[in-house]
Amino acid sequence: MNPAFEFDDVPERRGTGCAKWDDAPALFHAPDVLPLWVADMDFSAPPAVLDALKRRVEHGVFGYPASRQDPTRDALAGWLHRRHGWSVPDQDIVFAPGVVPSLQAALEAFSEPGDEILVQPPVYHPFFDLARTGGRILTESPLVELDGRWTMDLDDLERKAETAEVLLLCHPHNPVGRCWTRDELEAVCRICARTGTMVLSDEIHSDLVFSPSRHIPLASLGILAPDRIATFVAPSKTFNLAGLNLSAAILPDASRRAAFQRVFRDRGIPCTSAMGLVAAEAAWSRGDAWLDALLVYLDENMGFIESVVRDRCPGLRMTRPEATYLAWLDGRELGMGGAELARWFAREAKVGLNGGSMFGVGGEGWVRLNFGTSRALLELAMGRIAEALERRCAGC
Repeated sequence: MNPAFEFDDVPERRGTGCAKWDDAPALFHAPDVLPLWVADMDFSAPPAVLDALKRRVEHGVFGYPASRQDPTRDALAGWLHRRHGWSVPDQDIVFAPGVVPSLQAALEAFSEPGDEILVQPPVYHPFFDLARTGGRILTESPLVELDGRWTMDLDDLERKAETAEVLLLCHPHNPVGRCWTRDELEAVCRICARTGTMVLSDEIHSDLVFSPSRHIPLASLGILAPDRIATFVAPSKTFNLAGLNLSAAILPDASRRAAFQRVFRDRGIPCTSAMGLVAAEAAWSRGDAWLDALLVYLDENMGFIESVVRDRCPGLRMTRPEATYLAWLDGRELGMGGAELARWFAREAKVGLNGGSMFGVGGEGWVRLNFGTSRALLELAMGRIAEALERRCAGC
């Protein structure tokens, strides 16, 4: 690991107005809960990002951003080419306030009330509300789990796609941690090309993939027509910049781009912020070495959790995620539903986790644990979890 990057020494986040730490005591009904729930990391942003933001602050003027942001577009295009082998023309990139607002704008622009919107649960919970937005109809094609590994039910997906206008694809997948393979992605594309279903591909976790898995941008396969694919990325998960509210939509069809941008314009919603643009440009231009070091650290954290779950956590199982910094833990043997299970961990272990039921069908009996934190904090949290489960087992 690059010694210039420090992940063991995380800043104190309590009292900084952050959801993860400051909302946790009320949310989990425990003042001393360790929050490993919402998907942001406890690490400082990369030094290159902090330096760029400091220079911008020292300039002292924070007026409206320009209509064109070529340096940030160039930085993103370069990043996608270096990291994922995907050549994206600058004109295809449109900035937006975040991936979830972008998905909502895309659904408004590319579908109509009454259209079916297809999702694959258990999945990132805002997808359900998005699919119902403005009178649209939620349709589900659940993933299939076998021994902790989740796959797509392609036959079911094809049946549902026959009548669905849009597929919301979580790629890589949150919460199950899958990095979809080329064969899986090509199958999805062939299905949607035949049925005419447009794919909105949420690739916000695309940089957080562990070897030997490799992220393949869906649009890079070249199977779907330009007006049938939209890709959404952001620096927020990769570089811990969620609070700066900047993302990018990649829309290869000019008419789709115009329709997407019109939604924000008609609502008077600004698509960029001065600080978000500065941070994103620095991250995408000079963040490679930091990310490489981060992936090593996260992989070691993941291995630590895996060993504790295996050796000290009766009733709990873990399959190592291929992507994200989110462990999807199987607690079905404990005999508690998703919400009840999360409440048990908060009460008995003083660790705040996401209950699996919030992610929809298939999530019951699972919990999601965010390991994007220091090893010391993770050791404390996993020690609490192990001790709580050992106490429970002793009382059985």
